[in-house]
Amino acid sequence: MNLRGRNKVSASFSMSSMTDIVFLLLIFFMLTSPVITPEALDLILPKAKGKTTNKHNISVSINKELEIFINKDKVSESGLEQNLINRLKDVENPTIILRAEEGVPVEKAVKVMDIANRNRFKVVLAVKPN
Repeated sequence: MNLRGRNKVSASFSMSSMTDIVFLLLIFFMLTSPVITPEALDLILPKAKGKTTNKHNISVSINKELEIFINKDKVSESGLEQNLINRLKDVENPTIILRAEEGVPVEKAVKVMDIANRNRFKVVLAVKPN
């Protein structure tokens, strides 16, 4: 008499269901990761290596004595915006290179950036190369 069962249990393990679960978890975390940190800012920071390929139209420099220069001409802080507007009025895609010497308060650099933002000028922050 043959007492063996007709149904054999297979001991092999199928990885297809495991990969489906891992794939769904990956999609879930990719979709929810931007929601987790809403306070994070998307900033493009200046790099100190290499050369910039941006063609600049004008240069604004601030030294340690808080004197402001447009190219090599000294200007007052109150006349800075009007002077920039006059110099860049006929320029297509106006760009300002901002050179702030080490030790200059950040408020002075932000003032130049604010003027550029109001007048839709592009600002590139100059850094010392490594």
